Amino acid sequence: QVQLVESGGGVVQPGGSLRLACAASGSILSIFDMGWYRQAPGLQRELVATITNGGSANYADSVKGRFTISRDNAKFTVDLQMNSLKPEDTAVYYCNADTLSPWGRRRDYWGQGTQVTVSS
Repeated sequence: QVQLVESGGGVVQPGGSLRLACAASGSILSIFDMGWYRQAPGLQRELVATITNGGSANYADSVKGRFTISRDNAKFTVDLQMNSLKPEDTAVYYCNADTLSPWGRRRDYWGQGTQVTVSS
């Protein structure tokens, strides 16, 4: 089994910054893509940013230039630095990891989610 634990959510004023962190643990040999997704009330979960194990990042158009995703392959962690936050960034943010177990099983895992609220 694999667990993803997120941290760093909270309440921030428009224009402020937050940094989300996610750590994966358990039966992991390696991790392919890692990413952050978000879900606002009444809306579907959407991609925020993903990063390959080679460091190539992909961002939603709505966060380009404001958010930066990074990862540490040795520690199985992925972070999301969020700057210039807007009220429309308010959502529950979920960490995702595409993992490979020591037994060769590939499986996708999700964290429990962390709330980000941008409000004055």
